[in-house]
Amino acid sequence: MNDTPTPPTLVMVPPHADATADWPRRLADEVPGLRVLRPETEEAAADALAGADAAYGTLSPELLARAPRLRWLQAPQAGPPPGFYHPDLVAHPAQVTNMRDTYTDHVAVHTLALVLALARDLPGYVRAQSAAVWAPNWDAAAVWPPAGATALVVGAGAVGAEVGRLLAAFGCRVVGVDARLTEAPPGFAALHPADALDARLPEADLVVLTVPHTPRTEGLLDARRLALLRPEALLVNVGRGPIVRLDALVEALDAGRLRAAALDVFETEPLPADHPLWRHPRALLTPHVAGAGPHADERRFDVLRENARRFVEGAELVNVVDKSEWF
Repeated sequence: MNDTPTPPTLVMVPPHADATADWPRRLADEVPGLRVLRPETEEAAADALAGADAAYGTLSPELLARAPRLRWLQAPQAGPPPGFYHPDLVAHPAQVTNMRDTYTDHVAVHTLALVLALARDLPGYVRAQSAAVWAPNWDAAAVWPPAGATALVVGAGAVGAEVGRLLAAFGCRVVGVDARLTEAPPGFAALHPADALDARLPEADLVVLTVPHTPRTEGLLDARRLALLRPEALLVNVGRGPIVRLDALVEALDAGRLRAAALDVFETEPLPADHPLWRHPRALLTPHVAGAGPHADERRFDVLRENARRFVEGAELVNVVDKSEWF
């Protein structure tokens, strides 16, 4: 009779990125006592999940039902796409962890690039360049000065805190709104609870959204809240697309109720080619690339390895998600 305990098994669920090809070997080498499988098809994954204690990737309701032993799921993103936290997963006893704080510096720098581009009307100059038109604009009103502006950062977690720190360095007075935090991060003049959002929006010269997509933040900036903004305010969304209602945003831009908006995320991705925001003179768009930058894959592996080590040792995992809130 063999009393040797069966090693815990982690299944990497397809589809796979090329960068993760050597992760099973590296995990096996660096986390003793862990068995790692990387099936190539969903059918093979379903078979492997039957004996899995943990998984990396996205589990549909059908795949989750095939994993009766599952105790831990590592999400491959900081904010997984809509549908990841389906009702079956929320009700399941398995813990879910995410990649929170993996891309903080990249997203924060991208956010500042968007803000500064709007502040100096770089989109207008890019359009002029593409038409070979020399069009200097010396109108002082064409420049949005960060120094002395009030920046409202909605979501003061890792990304929001770094965005606020950078904005403060440019002279902004930074105010935050957050559903969980109670202490203002460095560089913030004040931090308010989530229910203070309506009161803070009319005071802001710049609103930066960094909050994740949750049941509470879906449609957070709708027509009613957009109407609370100053006509000279800037809006930047690097959180998640469903936070901002795009139809209402287009209406606000068309009516001049908002100076300009920069978006890296959208309600529908890819943004349809016929969407008016593509050609809107008051809009600056990037295609969900704020997290792009060096070392991203290694940082994600580091989170997975650390949690795998803790899982094998029976220790508390990092980046644990409140599944009912999706973050």
